[in-house]
Amino acid sequence: MGMLNLPGFLSCGKKKGFSLSNEKDAQSTESDENKERGNWSSKGDYLLSMVGYAVGLGNVWRFPYLTYQNGGGAFLIPYSLMLALAGLPLFFMECSLGQFASLGPISVWRILPLFQGVGVTMIVISTFVTIYYNVIIAYALYYLFASFSRVLPWSECFSWADELCSKTRIVNDCNATLHGEIIHANYSFVTSNNLTCINGTINYKPVQFPSEQYWNKVALQRSSGLDETGNIVWYLALCLLLSWIIVAAALFKGIKSSGKVVYFTALFPYVILLILLVRGATLEGSLEGIQYYIGRQSNFTKLMEAEVWKDAATQIFYSLSVGWGGLVALSSYNKFHNNCYSDAILVCVINCITSVFAGFAIFSILGHMAFVSERPVSEVVDSGFNLAFVAYPEALSQLPVSPLWSFMFFFMLLLLGLDSQFATVETLTTTIHDLYPKMMKNFRIPITLGVCIVLFFLGLVCVTQAGIYWVNLIDHFCAGWGILFSAVLEIVGIVYIYGGNRFIEDVEMMLGKKTRSFWLWWRMCWFFITPVLLTAVLIWSLVTFSRPTYGSVPYPTWGTVVGWCMIIFCVIWIPIIAVVKIVKAEGNLFQRIVSCCRPAANWGPYLERYRGERYSHIVDPKKEKEHEIPTVSAFIY
Repeated sequence: MGMLNLPGFLSCGKKKGFSLSNEKDAQSTESDENKERGNWSSKGDYLLSMVGYAVGLGNVWRFPYLTYQNGGGAFLIPYSLMLALAGLPLFFMECSLGQFASLGPISVWRILPLFQGVGVTMIVISTFVTIYYNVIIAYALYYLFASFSRVLPWSECFSWADELCSKTRIVNDCNATLHGEIIHANYSFVTSNNLTCINGTINYKPVQFPSEQYWNKVALQRSSGLDETGNIVWYLALCLLLSWIIVAAALFKGIKSSGKVVYFTALFPYVILLILLVRGATLEGSLEGIQYYIGRQSNFTKLMEAEVWKDAATQIFYSLSVGWGGLVALSSYNKFHNNCYSDAILVCVINCITSVFAGFAIFSILGHMAFVSERPVSEVVDSGFNLAFVAYPEALSQLPVSPLWSFMFFFMLLLLGLDSQFATVETLTTTIHDLYPKMMKNFRIPITLGVCIVLFFLGLVCVTQAGIYWVNLIDHFCAGWGILFSAVLEIVGIVYIYGGNRFIEDVEMMLGKKTRSFWLWWRMCWFFITPVLLTAVLIWSLVTFSRPTYGSVPYPTWGTVVGWCMIIFCVIWIPIIAVVKIVKAEGNLFQRIVSCCRPAANWGPYLERYRGERYSHIVDPKKEKEHEIPTVSAFIY
């Protein structure tokens, strides 16, 4: 775990072994400038935690597919523009916000009490996402364990398969020439009479790869729909329990322990990606797969389609994890004068390069799969679950020493998921710390363990036979436009109500005075370009919103209603807390609204020595909680 002293652990509990570990922790704590909340042990801990949070499963299973679908290499143009115009400005803003106040995503809204519900919405959505994200990690764990076999269990149509299972395409019927006449006949008739099918007239039977049937019939034991809940799939439940144990173990000392674990979980996936890329590039057919990824000749006419720009903006937004509260939470543990500007640029660039790099590793092997199965690449390419648990495992099963490659791929998925999960759960515990600092300081381990236990039990519905439908439902609603809505309010509130120029002055207190030309680009983005782009994507998402489906399986009406109830529960805190704030303020209605649009009395740098003249009047955050709602619940603060 990074903090475990192995020699001491193996010496039957000798005090000397453990005192060394405790001494290191004491030294680390003494170096913290914020003794109450703590700081990252090193710059590397923070940067790798941010990279691990931003780089997740979407970089591997969504970006390559979107690139292929939207004009190949041409898609990198809108993708890069959206990074510069929307992703990076919001990323820099959230990092600066958390670092300046040293507060989590709810308490940081002392900056604008009227909008504190935005922080609550971020936390509630993160909670929903945390529940199902760990289920995906449980899937990866299951496949990881299944890879420990001589023959991968999805490599052939074994006893669990039905008549539709096949590794190759099966001809159903075609046109052929018989006695000078063209006839349409079953393929069995054609072959029995030594006839030959006419090119372009062959119809194939609908078949499924063994990996697809294994995913549905064995791994998930998938039911017919959301209506048929079925039983809890016990081995998935055990994998889910194991994934939560790993998360709890990594976070038992907060950022002091998770900051060490990410040195492995954030870096090792790159090693595996490189190995997979090298292996894939040496396979027959790999070039064709890569050409499909970046395009034999990039289709620049695609840039005229609005859908391409919407996909680019959406992918950047979700890939960088802005609007979830995690960036604010992780940055709140930075030292006050940390250069969050260079950090933001570095993490964003690493995230985008990872997406492009992963695409080459994925498509090189999918190209080989298409070559072996005699199918066009377009028929084996997919995104999301089908890429991670159907198409890619099928491709890996066709390689020599396939269990080794399968193990490496799912180990990579496991690590990519875990470090994102570490940061999300740390966001939740940071919120609890801001609400109850003394309790969190004295009982961090029991509280962290309690959060993980509760989330584990909430996730059990996602490992039933209908579990995949619940995972897809939560992803469809909660991880969708709710986050966009929060992000729009966040940037509008800070720039237009709190004041963009005032916020820039806050940032300069951390980074030092900057030139007017330095801020020109950020002002253009924060004041106009970014909010307009995010609003356009939000409206587009609402206009093009469709009822959820899983593959060809439609959701029942009550399932859609549940989805809407979830997203309403997420965003309803914004108006509720705004109303409560106004009611608790003094004066007439206008005076109350104006009062709630001003920063709280305790807004500013957390530590007194950094407040300067601008915040010399500040009320000590530990003594005064003016403008903040009493803890009627753990989320309203």
